Amino acid sequence: MIRRIARFLAFLSVALWGALPASAADELHILTSYEADFVSPFLAEFSDRHPEISIFHLNKNTNAAVDELIRGNARQFDLFWASASEAFELLDEHARLADLGFGSHSDFAYSAVGWAWKNTMDLPAPQDWNALLDPAYSGRITMSHPMRSGTTHSLIETILQDRGWEAGWAYLLQLAGQLKSISARSFGVLEGLGDRHDIGLTIDFLALQRADQGVLFRYGRPIIITPARIAALKGGRNPDAAQLFIAFLLSPEGQRILLRPDIRRIPINDGIRAELAESLIPELRAALAFSWSRYDPELARKRYWQVNEVFNTFIARDFLRRRDLWRRLNDLDVRAVQDRAMITQILTHMPVTEAGQRLSVPGRSTLLAWQAESRRLLDAAEARLTAAELRQ
Repeated sequence: MIRRIARFLAFLSVALWGALPASAADELHILTSYEADFVSPFLAEFSDRHPEISIFHLNKNTNAAVDELIRGNARQFDLFWASASEAFELLDEHARLADLGFGSHSDFAYSAVGWAWKNTMDLPAPQDWNALLDPAYSGRITMSHPMRSGTTHSLIETILQDRGWEAGWAYLLQLAGQLKSISARSFGVLEGLGDRHDIGLTIDFLALQRADQGVLFRYGRPIIITPARIAALKGGRNPDAAQLFIAFLLSPEGQRILLRPDIRRIPINDGIRAELAESLIPELRAALAFSWSRYDPELARKRYWQVNEVFNTFIARDFLRRRDLWRRLNDLDVRAVQDRAMITQILTHMPVTEAGQRLSVPGRSTLLAWQAESRRLLDAAEARLTAAELRQ
């Protein structure tokens, strides 16, 4: 039934397109967080089917794209295409999405987060999230900033949704002490593997696309599946071409493209996954064998600003100082059990509670209060650490 409806919509789209003047029906404008390497196979196949439609696409990081679209679709993009599902919830909340028969947005693929490394790394790869906290990996891990990467925002939300707000931030605050750097873009995490750092926190498809470069990937457990989405935009130039493209992306032909070696995504279509299960690369086949936990994009939408700003305030803003304190703590005499426990408690404490973040009002006064709390905790940790070092 679903396939019959999709075929009918595609047929209806073609009929409507034929009735439009050529000047209004021969272009499709796409705003996407995906690089050209990802979108090109889809655009090429769609163009073969619809040579009458010229496609223009612009790559922009998810957060910047969402900001632009919330302010209004001034450049008249027809489609928004990205991995961060909460971005679509935000756009829907601001009434920026158009329903062309698929709902306000459509899931087209699944992804999950974990970490990548080169096959030349001189350490055993971490087996789970907690293993990343092993001192052996100190200074050898990189992640990107959630304000610059929708992928990283989803990664952080995955940890928070799995562990809970308090325990999730405690983990992330400790992980900050292990980082070598915070990359400006999610692609930088993988581009620097083996040269600038050894382990990169990332999403599966970005890492698996680089398998031929010696990049390996491991899923975090539990595997929390996040849906990648596409949506038509209000104020677009060509809703009929947009409808045709979404129908193509969800069709069996479009879904099969996801399994290409240079794409490597998990199709949303159950039938395609079952049909091609044996041809899946081992990492994807293993992921499908594990039980999935569903990512909650609505929860992510509700605290989108808070999660980004908490990360920026408590981790990114004073990153070098926090990292130095963790390294000094790791060097502290192991016999200083009480000192180590107290300093760890301070460095992993998140004063912004889950209830508090729900009540926080986005704006400068909230940020200043959080910054003051961050400085207070770092000062307290440093004072205790210095005293403990003098006692050694």
